[in-house]
Amino acid sequence: MTSQTPRYEYPRVLSIAGSDSGGGAGIQADLKTIAALGCFGMTAITALTAQNTCGVRAIHGVPPQMLRDQIDAVIEDIGADAVKIGMLHAPEIVQTVAEAIDRHALPNVVFDPVMVATSGAVLIEQASMDVLVRELFPRAALITPNLDEAGLLVGKPLASTEDMEGAALALRAQGARAVLVKGGHLPGETVIDLLLTESGEKIWMKAPRIQSANTHGTGCTLSSAIASHLALGESLVEAVRAARLYVREALQSGAQVRTGNCGGPLNHSHSPVTMHLRPLQHA
Repeated sequence: MTSQTPRYEYPRVLSIAGSDSGGGAGIQADLKTIAALGCFGMTAITALTAQNTCGVRAIHGVPPQMLRDQIDAVIEDIGADAVKIGMLHAPEIVQTVAEAIDRHALPNVVFDPVMVATSGAVLIEQASMDVLVRELFPRAALITPNLDEAGLLVGKPLASTEDMEGAALALRAQGARAVLVKGGHLPGETVIDLLLTESGEKIWMKAPRIQSANTHGTGCTLSSAIASHLALGESLVEAVRAARLYVREALQSGAQVRTGNCGGPLNHSHSPVTMHLRPLQHA
């Protein structure tokens, strides 16, 4: 019996984020998304949460050294073609992630700055926000704040597309390389997002609003989908467009499903693809 020599590898995506025990957001949503898009998902958990569709009951932060060990163990053995960053609950956790990005020269970093709960409650202190901006904005290929998070970062509420454009430019001035301001919280029957690229190009992306109570984990899903498409070798603009389409289809196909008693998750498995294979590039 002879073993076959490996000739292929999977596109690899690392999610650095919090765990959602309800399965709809965080690490769980990321892994479902990455798998559905035909990539190989790995995790470095920043915090454990006790939560369901109705809310978060408790948060237990992972010690910085444990987070560092998770990242090092994965990257030193398997490697990564893209990275999604989500919930970072403390300045020392932010610093740990920033150092790991530099230590391993992690590529295609997509940062979803989780700062505001669905209820509108602010989840981050000013000190932690300052560290996020200083340490992660310059290191990320893209940041993906929603309207509330972008407003918090620029210090004023956003209520129009003009506000979105001003916020995107302000976030670039704060050090972000490229910014996707998600306008789903604006009223109206059209959802409008703005991608401000590293070169300064403003790309408006519009689509009809999908009526669904099941929107838990939408931001996590979008950012991990963008990272997956970057891992597949697509450009940033292509990755954002493809990820938005995946999220829209996940929202549409999950709209008539009941999971739990409050805001349920998307249907991440609405159209899974076979795991992508490519010629082995890494020894």
